[in-house]
Amino acid sequence: MTKEITTKLLVIGGGPGGYVAAIRAGQLGVPTVLVEGASLGGSCLNIGCIPSKALIHAAHAFEAARQQAGGSPLGIRVQSPTLDIAQTVRWKDGIVARLTGGVGALLRKAGVQVHKGWAHIEDGKTVTVQPAGGGDALRVRCEHLLLATGSEPVELPTVPFGGPIWSSTDALSPDVLPRRLVVVGAGYIGLELGIAYRKLGVEVTVVEAAQRVLPSYDEELTQPVLDALKKSGVVLHLGCSVLGWDEGQGVHVRNARADEFALPAERVLVAVGRRPRTAGFGLESLQLDMAGRHVAVDAHCRTSMRGVWAIGDVTGEPMLAHRAMAQGEVVAEQIAGQSRRFEPVAIPAVCFTDPEVVVVGKTPGEARAAGIDCIDAAFPFAANGRAMTLESTTGFVRVVARRDNHLVLGWQAVGQGVAELAAAFTQSLEMGARLEDIAGTIHAHPTLGEAVQEAALRALGHAIHL
Repeated sequence: MTKEITTKLLVIGGGPGGYVAAIRAGQLGVPTVLVEGASLGGSCLNIGCIPSKALIHAAHAFEAARQQAGGSPLGIRVQSPTLDIAQTVRWKDGIVARLTGGVGALLRKAGVQVHKGWAHIEDGKTVTVQPAGGGDALRVRCEHLLLATGSEPVELPTVPFGGPIWSSTDALSPDVLPRRLVVVGAGYIGLELGIAYRKLGVEVTVVEAAQRVLPSYDEELTQPVLDALKKSGVVLHLGCSVLGWDEGQGVHVRNARADEFALPAERVLVAVGRRPRTAGFGLESLQLDMAGRHVAVDAHCRTSMRGVWAIGDVTGEPMLAHRAMAQGEVVAEQIAGQSRRFEPVAIPAVCFTDPEVVVVGKTPGEARAAGIDCIDAAFPFAANGRAMTLESTTGFVRVVARRDNHLVLGWQAVGQGVAELAAAFTQSLEMGARLEDIAGTIHAHPTLGEAVQEAALRALGHAIHL
């Protein structure tokens, strides 16, 4: 027997976009139902952003202890550390559990009905939910349908997921550390996890089809990451394609000269990107306009069918949790009767490699390609006192601005801890700051943020500490 309920808003997907949309709608008095087949928080909270950063932190702490055992310039001496990877995974899982529990509590507080099950779309106003634990189906009729189904890892036909072939999800919960790991893909996911495993003592080899690491970022910004990879002992095979894998020889690779060779590996991490999750829940029945593999939306996050909305990774790039969250708020507030559009000046992107990379707005190359007469200037962390005290003087902060009126168009940074500068970078663009605004703002000393002020001063022609 199928039970039936009605609601004003039905959200399919409990990831960052979906749960934020549901919470905000509930706060505004909109009757809301959220359907999630797995765990609240989606990929980001359960098998992506949060657990990967936890593993990265654990790897950094382990590497720091190993370095101190070898004799630290700080005068710290410790015995050679050991790693209990099972305990590391339990600690990571504990963080995830606390956060997912918190999401559930926030949804309840906002009055959102949460149903754990798998949704199947019948039409733009009707969805059938099959409970994840079995039992009778639930039919939900709604006035507004919000698609927040996220994305999934791309699988290579030559090395399909399973067994020793890991997706990023598998790499976050290893039962044991492999002696040798081959990472396929030198984008941000592959390098974040590859660097973490190298710090944990694993022999890591990275295979990338492009001729350089982090190919979507400009080369000046990624050079410090490349230098760090080589220094850490990560082996790079750039401009290479993966042909397959077998247990006896490892990963079969072909380089640009058509030479073929094998890379020994106990595990292979395939991290060649993610694709929007559009299959398996009846989306095709709506016959929505598509933009390639993702659902096409306008500046209001509306699809081509009235009353059907879409947010987050299912709508394409950039596939970032904070973009999905912002879109979720926009949709909820429109359904509640407010006038909103999703038109950010910039969306920050952070790569949690070592060193970290931050990009907000236009790079110098992008600005010039757009026909803008711009100026850019960088301030190195080698001249920053706080960076010296952190033993991390690699990298820089770079600003891009219009030449005529000094309006800031973009920021980039590479270095230890620069992820925390992303908010200030984005805010300056959203508020229409000019170089003089940044240069004239007193920045606390000693902090990495001083490099932001110094970059603006240098663009104006009078850097103080360089």
